[in-house]
Amino acid sequence: MTMHPNAALIRVHHPHVTLDDNGSPVVEGTKVPVRRIWNWNQKGVPVDTLVKRYPQLGPAKVMAALAFAHDNRELIEVDLAYEKRLLG
Repeated sequence: MTMHPNAALIRVHHPHVTLDDNGSPVVEGTKVPVRRIWNWNQKGVPVDTLVKRYPQLGPAKVMAALAFAHDNRELIEVDLAYEKRLLG
């Protein structure tokens, strides 16, 4: 199995985060992109609100996604740019 090129951008691995087929970091076992949680949090949305928005994740996985994003900012920036291109 070949790894997605974005895998090389991961500096610190986290147990609740994996890459999807497009190379986007997602919360493991879901399709929730880490970039989305990161982006909302950077805009001032608190963790408790994110947990309410994504109840299937719970606090530990929301915090893990944010920790992953902090530790792997280059990959998150690449992924945000990817989403921007998709949205046109």
